[in-house]
Amino acid sequence: MNIFSEAARLYEQNTPFALASIIETKGSAPRHDAMLLIQEDGRTQGTIGGGMIERHIISEAIEALQEGRSRIIKGSMSRTGKDAMDMDCGGTMTVHIDVQGIRPDMLLIGGGHVNRAVAKLASDLGYRITVADSWEPNLNAKLFPPNTRLILGETIQDAIGQATIRDNTQVIIATNHEDTAALPAILNSPARHIGQLASRRKVETLHSKCLELGISEARFQEVRTPVGLNIGAESPEEIALSIMGEILALSRGKAPGKSGEKSSTPPSTSSSSDKLIVIRGAGDLASGTAVKLHNSGYKVVMLDLPKPTVIRTNISFAGALLNDSEQIIVEGITARKARSVADALRIISEGNIPIMADPDGQTLRQFKPAVLVDGILAKKNLGTHRKMAPVTIALGPGFNAGQDVDAVIETSRGHNLARIIYQGEAEPNTGKPGAIMGYAEERVLRAPCAGQVTPEVTIGELVEEGQIVASITTANGNQSVITRIGGKVRGLISAGSEVTRGFKIGDIDPRRTSVDHTTVSDKARAIAGGVLEAILKLS
Repeated sequence: MNIFSEAARLYEQNTPFALASIIETKGSAPRHDAMLLIQEDGRTQGTIGGGMIERHIISEAIEALQEGRSRIIKGSMSRTGKDAMDMDCGGTMTVHIDVQGIRPDMLLIGGGHVNRAVAKLASDLGYRITVADSWEPNLNAKLFPPNTRLILGETIQDAIGQATIRDNTQVIIATNHEDTAALPAILNSPARHIGQLASRRKVETLHSKCLELGISEARFQEVRTPVGLNIGAESPEEIALSIMGEILALSRGKAPGKSGEKSSTPPSTSSSSDKLIVIRGAGDLASGTAVKLHNSGYKVVMLDLPKPTVIRTNISFAGALLNDSEQIIVEGITARKARSVADALRIISEGNIPIMADPDGQTLRQFKPAVLVDGILAKKNLGTHRKMAPVTIALGPGFNAGQDVDAVIETSRGHNLARIIYQGEAEPNTGKPGAIMGYAEERVLRAPCAGQVTPEVTIGELVEEGQIVASITTANGNQSVITRIGGKVRGLISAGSEVTRGFKIGDIDPRRTSVDHTTVSDKARAIAGGVLEAILKLS
C-alpha cells in the first residue's frame, strides 16, 4: 500500500496521522522531495532520507499529533551548530509536518433540547461530541448521535471536571438552571471557544457572578453570548443551526453578528479584511500598532525572537512567546503563539493575532503579506527591504524611506512624533530616553552586570527611591537593581532573561497612579495612527 492509500484509509477511519513533507533543502541532503507518514504510536510509511533527521521528524510529528497542530521543522545535517542532527551530509532540510485526521471536539454543557439538536448537526459536520450534565434523564444515549460521550456528574461542576477540555474545544453551555455554576467552571479551563445560550438579563447575571469569583473582564468577554447568528431562530433545531452557523463562520475567519442583535452597519466595501499585515517585532510599540490594525479590520501576524527581551511585557504581544499559557490579551485582543504558518492562519480565522518565533522573517514567502511593518525598534535595519511586501513601513531610525522601505514613522517624542516620512530618515537615535516630569535616564532601570534577571516587584507596583526592584544572578552571586526615583513600575523584563551590563531591564514612571500601565501607551497609539495612514495612502 502506498503512502497516499494509507493516508486515505486512516482518514476514513478518523485515525490521526501526520504527513511530513520536505519543502526546502540546501546543500547535500539524503532526499530533496519526499514524504513520510507518521501515526501516533510511531509507526511510519515512506521515508525522507533516514538517519537522525528522520528520527527527529518522527519525534516532532508525534508531539504535533498530541498537540493537534501542524508545524515546520528545520534540521542541519551536521554535527555542530544550529539545529545540528549529528550527521555528516552537511546540508539543511526544512520539513512541514501536517497533522491530519483529528476531528474537532465539542463539549455540550447540558443535554436539553437545544444541545441535542446541536449535537446532531455538529456530528454531521465532523465534530466529536461530549455531553456533560448532572441530570441523568438528559443523558439518554438514544437522544444523541452514535459514539457521543455522555458524562454524568453529581453537580454540573463535577461533570465538567470529568471532561477533556483543550484550548481548541468548542464549548456550548445551555443548561436549565446551572449556568451560573457551569460558565465559571468553563472559564477556568483552557477552552478558548465558548458559547453561552442566555437572555440579555441572564448575561448580566452571569457577568456579575463571574467577576465576583475573580474571573477577569477580559476573560468573560471571550464568551460568545448570546451564542448564535441572528436568524430569528425559535425552535431547538433553528437555534442549533444559528449556533453551528456562527461556529462555522468564525472558523472561516468571518465576523458574524451575535444572536438577538440587529446590525445597524451596512456591509463594508473595504478590502482591509482581505489584507494580511506582518509586523516584525512584538514589543509595546509594535503591539500598539497591531491593536490599531486589528481593530481596523486587518489580519495581523507578528514575528519576534523565540525569547523576546521586551520591557512592557503586560502590554506587548511578545508575552505570548514568554508565558506558559502561550497567549496574552492586550485591550481585549488575544495573541497566541503559532508554531507554523498553518497554525497562524487558524489563529487568524478565530479572530486572534498569531505570533511566531521567526526573527529572520523566513515565513514571509508563505504568508505573502500585503504590508510589512518593521517594529523591531533596533535603531538599525536588521534586514527589512522593499521586496518583502508590496508595502513596507518601518518604525524609527535606521531606515531610509524610498530606499529601504516605502515609509518611515517618526518615533521620537515631540512635535514630529508619528510623522510619516516618504523620503529620507527619522530623527537619529540620541541614546537618551525621553523625559517625563524632568526625569530621563533616572527613570530607566539598567542591569549593573551581566547575568540572569529576577524581578522583585511587578508591573503596576508603586516603588520608592532606593528600593530594590530586581536582582541579577551571576556566577559570583547576586547584584541588586535599585530605582533612582519613586513612581510606578511601567515596564520590567521577564524573569530568567539573560542580559548584558547596562542592558535596559525596566522603567519607572514618576507620574505614579495617574498613568495607566494596563493599556497601550499614548506614544504607541500615535505611531499606530501613522502606520494606518501610511497603509491607506500606499495601498
